[in-house]
Amino acid sequence: MTDSQQPLVMVVDDDRLVLATLVAGLKQAGLEVIEADNGDDAILLARKHKPRLAILDMRMQGKSGMDVARYLAANTDTGFMFLSAFGDQDIVDEAMRMGALGYLVKPLDVRQIVPAVRAALSRSVEEKVEPEVNIGERRDDLVAVGILMERLRLDYDHAREALRAQAKAEGKSVAELASHMVEAANRLNSIRR
Repeated sequence: MTDSQQPLVMVVDDDRLVLATLVAGLKQAGLEVIEADNGDDAILLARKHKPRLAILDMRMQGKSGMDVARYLAANTDTGFMFLSAFGDQDIVDEAMRMGALGYLVKPLDVRQIVPAVRAALSRSVEEKVEPEVNIGERRDDLVAVGILMERLRLDYDHAREALRAQAKAEGKSVAELASHMVEAANRLNSIRR
């Protein structure tokens, strides 16, 4: 925890423009932020500063965000979420199995990302308190919310409400609709251009 008692967030991306934009936006929102532009530095910072949440670019030169997430999951209490364009199903599945708290979509709109980061910070505390909660369904929910945020340009809360409303309209559970949305998005993303 930092001197101001704000949770510490680590942002890791090898694209300096994305990194600078996200760091500035999170700091402007009142969060304490540290940054790294590669996976090796991210691991060193995580060891030293023990952030509550890490936002990791999935694809970087050297150690990827997935590599850093594996380290964090095995060796720290730091929660993590991924930042990427939509990945293929295998990557998203692995991220969710590893315990990702969310999935942020490029291009970035900090006004939409800040609420998602705050929600992930809250979930990181909740999951430590309630580890028996079924995380599997919630992970697809988070990815589906991320899809709606990107596609419909909604903030986190409105995207979550839109997911609930659509599930109700279709007579499905949120988990069922979220699973279908994630599957459909990944099918679309797997089509070669």
